[in-house]
Amino acid sequence: MQYTYKIMLHKEPEGGYTVSVPALPGCITYGEDIDEAMAMAKEAVELYIEELENRGEGIPA
Repeated sequence: MQYTYKIMLHKEPEGGYTVSVPALPGCITYGEDIDEAMAMAKEAVELYIEELENRGEGIPA
């Protein structure tokens, strides 16, 4: 199954971007540039969902 989540992309003063996924508490990652931040966000969401599935917990919509 494929899920779609909104992300929050924050430019950091020291450089790079922090990404958070409001629908997935604690799902936060970082990338040196926007492309890397987006790729890291995709990976973080996949791992987060995988962990929820492993625990038998519901997946936020």
